[in-house]
Amino acid sequence: MAQEMAAGGTARGALLATRWWSLVLRGAAAILFGVLTFVWPGISLLALVFLFGVYAIANGAINVTLSGRGPAGEPRWGSMALESVASMVAGVLAIVWPGITAVVLLLLIASWAIVTGGMQIIAAIRLRKQIRNEWLLAVMGVLSVVFGVLLFIAPGAGALALVIWIGAYAVVFGALLIALGLKLRGWGRAPERRLPRGGVPAEA
Repeated sequence: MAQEMAAGGTARGALLATRWWSLVLRGAAAILFGVLTFVWPGISLLALVFLFGVYAIANGAINVTLSGRGPAGEPRWGSMALESVASMVAGVLAIVWPGITAVVLLLLIASWAIVTGGMQIIAAIRLRKQIRNEWLLAVMGVLSVVFGVLLFIAPGAGALALVIWIGAYAVVFGALLIALGLKLRGWGRAPERRLPRGGVPAEA
């Protein structure tokens, strides 16, 4: 039984490694979002809402590739699926609510960061024995939760300060995602971790 569980874990880790590119894409999207806030410090509230909405939807849509079908006999990655849903819901709310106030936007981003961060921590714990460098996923989760909490406890910060906070968070978060994706790519290239064509191991 222990050997079967270990084999299933290795298969799940190998499947995640084949989708390393989705982490890199999410990281690139986050960095782009962060850089845009930095180079546009006088960004209007409406523009910031739109940028966040597009980023959150793209982030959730790309993350769906990590929460789809897993190895044979393995459950789906519920934490990653929930993270995807939370991200897309937050993005849609931002875009369809053009009259959102700065405070409400702040609370929306804070809630999104805490929920997605919590899901990333859960995913890191579940993957700790299946892949290497899962600590990067845990660090991203903690970063998101801390960022969300800071936004909740400092709603009175100036608009420019908040834009800088959001931009810095996005850039650091994106860099960690890219680093994790590239590390998974290298880890998954080992012959014993390569998956058969189709990406899902067959049942024994």
